[in-house]
Amino acid sequence: MKTTLLLTSTFLSAIVLSACSSNPTSNTLVIQNANSQYEVTGMGKSQIIAKNNAIATANKTCGKSAAPVLVNEKTEYHGALKGVVDEKTGQMINAAAGVLGSVLGKNNTLEKDTDYQVTLTFTCKANG
Repeated sequence: MKTTLLLTSTFLSAIVLSACSSNPTSNTLVIQNANSQYEVTGMGKSQIIAKNNAIATANKTCGKSAAPVLVNEKTEYHGALKGVVDEKTGQMINAAAGVLGSVLGKNNTLEKDTDYQVTLTFTCKANG
């Protein structure tokens, strides 16, 4: 009973707080390290979107005459319920918020464009 009440109150609080969230800018900065490696961070509502954003920036960094070669990849989850519930439970709660929003005729979601952060470390290798 207490667990259900805690999850329900957390869920409702997250919906209220999500109304205050803002979207990040689409600009992603690239850091060049001393060893000719680059580091870029992509963000998104899902891990795939975050990774695609990072890859797109890596491709732009290397240009048309070179391709990025992955050295390291790090993925972090920063969702609204991080620390309260695990990532999978957070995804289920977010799905429930979407269903509730569609029943109420509102677009309620806990997802933000900063939920996932993927950091890629790469080098550029010339094509050919």
